[in-house]
Amino acid sequence: MHTPLIELRHCSLILDDQPVLDDVGFTLRRGERWALVGPNGSGKSMFLKMLRGDVWPTPTGRERRRWYLDGELREQPVGLKHLIAYVGPERQDKYERYGWNLSVTDVVTTGLFDEDIPLTQPTRAQRARVERLLRRFSLWGLRDRRMLSLSYGQRRLALVARAFAGEARVLLLDEVFNGLDARVSEKLKAALEQPRGGHDWILTSHRPQELPANVTHIAHIEAGRIVAAGPARAVRRDKSPAVQAVAPRPRPERALRVRREEARATARPEAPLVRIANADIYRDYRLVLRNLDWTIAAGEHWAVLGANGSGKSTLLSMIYGDLHPALGGTIERRGVPPGTHIEHWKQRVGWVSPELQARHYASESIEEIVISGRYASVGLDATPTAADRRAARRWLKAFGIEHLRARKPRAVSYGQLRLALIARAMVNDPQLLLLDEPCTGLDGEVRAQVLELLERLARGGTQLVMAVHDVEDLVPSVRHILKIGRGGRATFVQRTAGA
Repeated sequence: MHTPLIELRHCSLILDDQPVLDDVGFTLRRGERWALVGPNGSGKSMFLKMLRGDVWPTPTGRERRRWYLDGELREQPVGLKHLIAYVGPERQDKYERYGWNLSVTDVVTTGLFDEDIPLTQPTRAQRARVERLLRRFSLWGLRDRRMLSLSYGQRRLALVARAFAGEARVLLLDEVFNGLDARVSEKLKAALEQPRGGHDWILTSHRPQELPANVTHIAHIEAGRIVAAGPARAVRRDKSPAVQAVAPRPRPERALRVRREEARATARPEAPLVRIANADIYRDYRLVLRNLDWTIAAGEHWAVLGANGSGKSTLLSMIYGDLHPALGGTIERRGVPPGTHIEHWKQRVGWVSPELQARHYASESIEEIVISGRYASVGLDATPTAADRRAARRWLKAFGIEHLRARKPRAVSYGQLRLALIARAMVNDPQLLLLDEPCTGLDGEVRAQVLELLERLARGGTQLVMAVHDVEDLVPSVRHILKIGRGGRATFVQRTAGA
C-alpha cells in the first residue's frame, strides 16, 4: 500500500452555528488522484480547506489530522502549506475583492513562495521556471497584463499556473475547469494526466465530462459526510441511495406566476430592447470588441459565445451600463432616453457574473444580497422594507435556499452563493437578464432546475442574453447567437433545433 500523504480522522466542522462537515475520515496516499463529487452545499470546498490546514476541525476530542509530506509525521500544518497548492473560486475572488491587480507574471511568481503578493525576489532559475509555465499554459501573450483586466477563465488559468510553480506535492483543485473554454480545458487535463513526475491531486467537479482520464479514486460527499469512497470503478458501480441522492428540487412555479401573468396582460413593445451601432469597446486601454453593430429586438433571446478573453463579459458589462462604447459608437436602451441616469436602466435588468459574486463577501446575509438586486447595488444603504424581504424570500424559496437566508456568504458553498446571485437578478422581475456563465458552480440537478426556470421566464416575456462556454448551458428559447472571434469581431448565427 502506498505511503499516506494526508490523513483525517473523525473531523467535524461547525461554521456560524451550522454543521458543515460531520465525522469525516479520509486518507490521501502517494500516487492517488481523487475526484470529489457531491451536490451544492455538501461540504466539498471546506473539506479541501481542512486538508490543507486552512480551517480547523471543531474540537470534539476525537479529531485527528496528520501530514506526511516532508519525510516526517506532522500533526500541525505549520510550515507545510507550500507543499499543498489550492486553486478555486474563493482564491480567485480575492483578487477582485482586495484589488490585487498584479501582472500575470507576478501572480505565477507568487506561487514559488506561496505568497499572495510579491514579497520575495526570484532567482534566475525561478524566473526561467515561471517563463516555462507561462508558455505551457498559453499565458505568454498575457504575461504583462493585469489580473483584473483578464477574463474569468484567463484568471483561473493564471492561478493554475501559479499552483504548478512552487514545490507542491498535492494539488487541491476546486471546480478548476469552471470558466475555461474547451481548448484550455484540454491543456489543463493534459497537465493533470502526466504519467510521471506529476502531482497527486483532489479535484471537485459537478460535470463528469471534465474529469481527467487518470482519476484513480472517487469520494462522494453528502451533507458533510463521505458516503462512498474508493477506487473509481467500484464507486461508479455503487447504486446505493446515498450515492445516487440529489438535492431537493426547488419549486419555481409560485415565483414565476406573477411574472407570467404580467407578460400575458402586457402587449410586447415593438421597439428593440438594445441597439448598438459602430461600437469599439476598450477595457484597460485595450481594444476588446471592434466595430460592433447589434440589435436585440423585442422578444429575442441571445447567446454570446467565444474563447476565454474574447470579450463576452465586456459586452454584457456594456449592455448593463458599467462600460461605454468609444467615441463614435452608440448604444440605445429601450425606455432610457438620453440624459437618463443609468441606474434607472439597471433596476430593470438582472445581472449575474463571477465578478459580481466576488464583491459579495462582507457582512450582508444571503437575504440582503438578494434584496440588493432591487436597488442594483452591492450592499444596502438603508434598512430593507417588508416588501423587500417578501420579494427576496419568494425567490429564495423558488431556488430551495430559503433556509440559508440568514447565513453569510462564507458559510455557504460557491454554488449556493451563485443561486443567491441568480435570485438577486430576478428579484425585480426584470425585463432583461444578463447572465455571464450562470451555471458556474451548480451541480447537475440544480443546474437543470435553474435552466428550467430561465426557460419559463423566457416564455413569460423576460429577455435573456447568456454568455457561456458550453452550449448545454443554454435554454431552448435562445435561438440567436453572437460569436466573438479573433480581433474582437462578431458574427451572427441562428441556433438550430436541438443545438
